[in-house]
This record gives sequence, C-alpha cells and structure tokens, in this order.
Amino acid sequence: MTPGPKSRALAATLRQFESPNVTFLADDGSFPIFWEEAHGCTVTDADGQAYLDLTAAFGVASVGHTNPAVAAAIAAQAQKLIHGMGDVHPSRVKVALAQKLSALTPGDLGGALLGTSGGDAVEAALKTARVFTGKPGVVAFTGGYHGLNLGALAVTWRADFREPFAGQIAPFAVHKPYGEFLTELPDGVGAVLVEAIQGRGGIVVPPPGWLESLKALCEKSGAVLILDEIFTGWGRTGDWFACEHEGVVPDILCVGKALGGGLPISACLARPDVMAAWGVSTGEALHTSTFLGNPLCCAAALASLGELERLAAPGLARERGAFFIEQLERLQSQFPTKIRGVRGRGLMLGIQLTSAFAGELMVQLLHRGVIVLPAGDGDILEFTPPLVISEEEITHAVTQLKLVLS
Repeated sequence: MTPGPKSRALAATLRQFESPNVTFLADDGSFPIFWEEAHGCTVTDADGQAYLDLTAAFGVASVGHTNPAVAAAIAAQAQKLIHGMGDVHPSRVKVALAQKLSALTPGDLGGALLGTSGGDAVEAALKTARVFTGKPGVVAFTGGYHGLNLGALAVTWRADFREPFAGQIAPFAVHKPYGEFLTELPDGVGAVLVEAIQGRGGIVVPPPGWLESLKALCEKSGAVLILDEIFTGWGRTGDWFACEHEGVVPDILCVGKALGGGLPISACLARPDVMAAWGVSTGEALHTSTFLGNPLCCAAALASLGELERLAAPGLARERGAFFIEQLERLQSQFPTKIRGVRGRGLMLGIQLTSAFAGELMVQLLHRGVIVLPAGDGDILEFTPPLVISEEEITHAVTQLKLVLS
C-alpha cells in the first residue's frame, strides 16, 4: 500500500506541528510518502517501499542521492569545522569554492555572493544589478519562477504567489512574454532576468537566438542580463549551462540546486566590473547572512562539482536525454489524444498533455513506484531525474507511465 501506515502516521503528526500551508496532505491518506533514505535514483520511504525518482528532488540530486563522494566530504568536514564566520573570519573551504565557481562558469564570471537557496541568489543578483546600473527596473517574463523571497517574488510570474503579499512587494518588475523578441526596454530598467529554459513554468525552451537577442538588447540599453540557471545549470540540459547552447555569457549568473549535492547552497556571480560596483568592504557587508559560506555546504559543493566533472555531466545528460526523448516520443505516438508533445533538452524534459491532468498522473505514478512532478498549468509532466539514471530505469519509468495512460 502506498503510502504505507508509517507515512500516514507521519502525515497525521505533521498536520499538528507544521504550518498547514506548507505540505499537501491528502485527506484520504493517498499522498505524500515520507522519505527515509535515498541512493542514486532510488528513494525508500518510511515503510521500506522503494521508488524511482524522476525529480532529483527539485533538480538537486544531479550526482545521485547520497552520492558517496559528497557524503564522504560532508562527514570529513563535519569532523573539522561545521560553521564559521563567513564574512568576518572565512574558512579555507569557502575560498576553494569561490575559486572553483569562477573556473567552471562561463566567461570571466566570478566574485561570488554565496547564499543558501536559489531565491537568495536571485536577491543578490537583483541587488548587484541595482548597484551597478543605478536603475531599479527589471524585465522578467511570463511563466518565470525565481523564488518566493519578497524581492524574488516581485519577478516571479505567478499571481497566486504574489497577490497575498500585495503592498509588500516593490513594483519594480515588468513581465514580458517569454520567448518574444523585444526591440527596446522600458525606461528605468537596469536588468533583464530570465531562465535559460523555464522549469516550473513548464519546461519551456525559448526560440533559437532569443537569449542572444536579449544580451544584445541589454548591451545597447546599458542594462545587465541576469540568467537564472539555478535549475538548468551544472550539465542538466546537455551543456554546463543552458546559455552555452547559444554561446551567450550573461553579465550576472545565478546557480544553486545541484551545486550543493543535497546541502543548501547557492551563488550569484558576475562580470568583474559589475561585481566591483559593490565596493570594497570596510567592515560591514551590504549583503550577507549568518550562514554565508557555511563550511559544511562549501565542502559538499566542492565534492558535488568534482563528481559532475568526473561524470562528464553535460555529455551524460545528452546521452540519457536522447534515449529518454526517444521513449517519450514513441509513447506520444501511442497516446496522441493524451500527449500533445515532448519538450526539453538533455535531462530537463516534459510531456505536454492534452489537458491539465498532470497532478492525477503524479499520484497514479507514485502508487506505481515512480516519483514525478507536474509543471506549467498542470498540463506538463516534468522529468528531471538524477543525471546518473540508467537506460533500464528510464525504460521502467516509461513503462509505468504507459500503464497509467492506458
């Protein structure tokens, strides 16, 4: 039975002690399961039942759940230094991570502003753009998701997230249609913020040349291009960063998710002249936090990046992604009244359904031992598994999907 009795008991306890708006707990007990262990692409719940994870836990576990190299790095660091004073007395491992980030990201990006979540990286990017350009306005895009901090919320598209906080969100953002070529930027705009491929918005790949056109428009207008590669980065789409597919180097780059191998860490990086606009610290940082450069998270990030390099992550995503796409396209031909199309790149994939029943499929697949998420307006079923997923696991997942579609 999925969920089993232990998951159901945990759900009843959670209902009493967590804010009721956080975790969806089905009244009939059919959702969710409670995770106990995870290794590679396999999750085991509190009842000992195994599941194939096609989400990488929101795109985080690119190198596989509980990757041995990452786990070993965390254990070793935990014996030496768990927490430090990131902006006062930094740790050696923070220095090593800042160097590694500069080496692996496109162009001459560097000067890392570290955070703990993707929303933190976006907040840092928005502030960096403001201090560099002197202009508060930001162009963002329909369907965009950049986090739920108040600053990031202003540039996130979904009204259901923003409306409860109307009056607290500064009106500095204007949203334009994602993928539409722009000829000019509104007055007062100092930044364009965009996902290289939209994730939560529905695995939306922009038209060829669009990112390049945004970069050119920013250069012409004196604005900066901020690329949110929190989901798409670190090899997921078949390049180290999705912007490299078009040869575009942003002025500011946001990274996170897979960066920490499972621990919470993110970063905002920028061109040297852009980051220099912050000025040199005189003893009080303008943008910092208690856990900035946390040693445990930095050690995990270094190990995760090392694993991504060892695995040759972009090539792995291209290879397994091509196999996955082939299987999904075959499935589409068998169910043309239910699947409208296959979309995405690398191992950031989705199927577009003919109506908004992705949520129903999510629950049905869970009961068959496969973990997936809906995206878009409930008409997209999203597949962003760990990059280490095997062809056998992909075949098993598609077989289960075929059964629930039949």
